[in-house]
Amino acid sequence: MSYRKLGVDNKHRRSMLATLTKQVIMNESITTTETRAKETRKFVDKMITYGKKGDLVSRRKALAFLHNDTEVVNKVFNDLAKRYEKRNGGYTQILKLSERRGDDALMVILRLVEEAKKETKKEDKKEEKKAAKKETKKAAKEEKEDK
Repeated sequence: MSYRKLGVDNKHRRSMLATLTKQVIMNESITTTETRAKETRKFVDKMITYGKKGDLVSRRKALAFLHNDTEVVNKVFNDLAKRYEKRNGGYTQILKLSERRGDDALMVILRLVEEAKKETKKEDKKEEKKAAKKETKKAAKEEKEDK
């Protein structure tokens, strides 16, 4: 299977993931176990992608998954879609904490990424590489001339 069972039956798992997704969207950060966070991340990213599409079908899919919570869906489609319009995926990040005292489960913070990705243009990178090559060639020529 391509998903984690999380020790509960399917209805409970889907409901739990929908609730965790709503909490991440509304609070922009939650503390949970690592396995739940990794599974929830998929759904948060999917909801933000729906928000970026912005059409009626996407809104209805988001409403269906999030138990018809219009406040959360409005935040996704109005706020988060605008915040991440230039970003292609990777809207969440997981920060590891210590183990939980009772059962030693690894606790993490699942949060939305706040800053936009720093995008460097491919052209700038190419120019930097060309400049570095020219300098190394100059240095090599000077060494030959000195000998």
